[in-house]
Amino acid sequence: MLVLTFSVDGGGNCAEVSGVGYVYARTEMGEFILPAQCRHRGGPLHLATIRANGTPSKGKCLVCPWHETLTSMARIAASSVPAVRRGGQVTAVFPHEAESDFRITYRPLSAELSRAASPGGA
Repeated sequence: MLVLTFSVDGGGNCAEVSGVGYVYARTEMGEFILPAQCRHRGGPLHLATIRANGTPSKGKCLVCPWHETLTSMARIAASSVPAVRRGGQVTAVFPHEAESDFRITYRPLSAELSRAASPGGA
């Protein structure tokens, strides 16, 4: 396992591991590590918006800005990389070998992915 610490905001807010970028997202539904690319066609998921997915029982989804592909917020949160936030830093455990190539970079986040979780939110 590869353990990295990076910023939750601004410069250095993206951990790229073996070519895959991850950012720390803060939404109304909670906080989690998010792949920075959409699984559909590699669109910039870090710029996604959030919208309801039909009925309230289906919850909310991330909407890829390239093709409007929907990804369930519940699915993303459930498959999120384990992480602990402390102040402006987050330490995450990535499912990669400890010797994996990595770099800390910057990716802008959409306003909907950089919100503080609301009190009582999930």
